[in-house]
Amino acid sequence: MKDATLRKLDLNLLHVFSVLMEEKSVSRAAERLYIGQPGLSSALRRLREALDDELFVRVGRGLEPTPRALAIAPEIAGALSTIERAVRPPQAFDPATWRGEFRVGMCDNFEMAFLGVLTARIRELAPHARVVAVASTKRDSVALLERGAYDFSVAVHEEPASWHIRDALFDQRFVCLYDPKQLKLTLPLSIEQYVKAQHVIVSSEGNDTTSIDAFLDGAGIRRSVVAGVSRHTAVAPVLQSVPAIATVPETIAHCMARLHGLEVCLPPLDLPMEPISVLYRRTDQMDGRSIWFRRLFADVVAQALKTSGCRPSTPAAAA
Repeated sequence: MKDATLRKLDLNLLHVFSVLMEEKSVSRAAERLYIGQPGLSSALRRLREALDDELFVRVGRGLEPTPRALAIAPEIAGALSTIERAVRPPQAFDPATWRGEFRVGMCDNFEMAFLGVLTARIRELAPHARVVAVASTKRDSVALLERGAYDFSVAVHEEPASWHIRDALFDQRFVCLYDPKQLKLTLPLSIEQYVKAQHVIVSSEGNDTTSIDAFLDGAGIRRSVVAGVSRHTAVAPVLQSVPAIATVPETIAHCMARLHGLEVCLPPLDLPMEPISVLYRRTDQMDGRSIWFRRLFADVVAQALKTSGCRPSTPAAAA
């Protein structure tokens, strides 16, 4: 019954009704509605047909509402007010007053490289908020995003589904990391030194080879792996204990070098770079809070890479 009634009624006519109730004049109502008097008279005729009532009766130069019009006027005014509030553009996001949590999915090397600076910026710009890093990798980043574990993921992402958006962040280079107290190298590092050295690899799955080994195999190079760790932050203690090289992302290499007295050098061949991107839900594309957080993160990454001495080939993009 409700659908049948609404099908007969153009909801724009309710606005006409409300203005007529306020003005009690066709000419003044038409002026407010930016339509001609003939157009308003046509709208009033359609209203009368839809509601089966005269609604407004001409008395002198003005209009007098009928009992039916008087009865429904408060309900229509309330409904229009509710609709107006619902479709009103949202207020601009104000980080200074917002209270809540920003969540970002990332692996441990990005957490080590970026989270400190990100936290400091959020404390400065959004003092009532906090930031939380959620452990994720390129294998589970999409599943965690769809479960709502975080606002966006930072990883190597494949071509996204239509309901996700992927924004390029930077191309991550690989460098070599070692402890000069344990391993004496002549720089620049030669392929002979690289092959002869012992190696520490990082594999969260416990594999004995990585994507780097696949590339090296293609170049006819085999390296001797003496240890494998599950996270990048565990590389430094191993390098401090054995004479070995770890080939790791440049973002974390400089952090560990500063913290643990290690040395960073370029590998003896051009290793493939990893395209790091931000992945987020399409439903968050125009959300003010999400836009602000993504832009802040991109700015933090660009600044952190510049400060650390990394050489990103793609500038951090503001989403």
